Amino acid sequence: MQNIFMKISFDGARYHGFQIQPNAITVQEVLEKTLSQIIGEDISVIGCSRTDAGVHAKEFCFNFKSETAIPVDGLVRAMNSYLPEDIAVNFAEKKEEDFHSRYDAKEKEYRYVIYGGKNRNPFMAHRALYYNREIDISLLNRACKFFIGKHDFAAFSASGREYKSTERTIKSCSIEKQGDIIEFSVSADGFLYNMVRIMVGTLLEINEGKILPEDIPEIIKKKARSSAGRTAPSEGLYLNRVIY
Repeated sequence: MQNIFMKISFDGARYHGFQIQPNAITVQEVLEKTLSQIIGEDISVIGCSRTDAGVHAKEFCFNFKSETAIPVDGLVRAMNSYLPEDIAVNFAEKKEEDFHSRYDAKEKEYRYVIYGGKNRNPFMAHRALYYNREIDISLLNRACKFFIGKHDFAAFSASGREYKSTERTIKSCSIEKQGDIIEFSVSADGFLYNMVRIMVGTLLEINEGKILPEDIPEIIKKKARSSAGRTAPSEGLYLNRVIY
């Protein structure tokens, strides 16, 4: 039995997240159907993360077990021939038998893309949040510093998930602007449900003067979802990198 590891990228606009859902198309469903067709076995894939509906990935990792004799480079070619154009396999290799894409991940990096042009850009639809206010990059980077470190991020988690612990360690957090594109980047040892989207929504409320950067430590201390800002829409969110 082989344990095969793959890296993919996908445009999540038409998918209801990664994990299989009973009444909606997901990335996992498409991958499993494609692999099962190519290999001739019932394949179940283990993803590195759950993603919400509409969220994208520049690098998403998964593994699966199989008896296939097809070499990994042949699987990549076959997958890219059968998969829809909004999903692509970029890398594959064999891993040790006990490797697990989710539990063995040491760090993940997400990016949230905001389009700040004067007018809406139809080519950015479903790929960035349109936000037509001026963004104070210096102010928001000051706020980002309060996120860094090990904290209980319960205030930045939506309901619907159970965790052994809501403590996470954020290793880097920043925001930058190039032309009309604003990118928020954050890396951590793990993330809670909707955590990045709530962080972005909180930063936008800081930009709007509703919250101060110096309020973030108190928001974290309260551990109450109601104390943080709004949840930013999913279309601007990208899983950018996974480190093992």
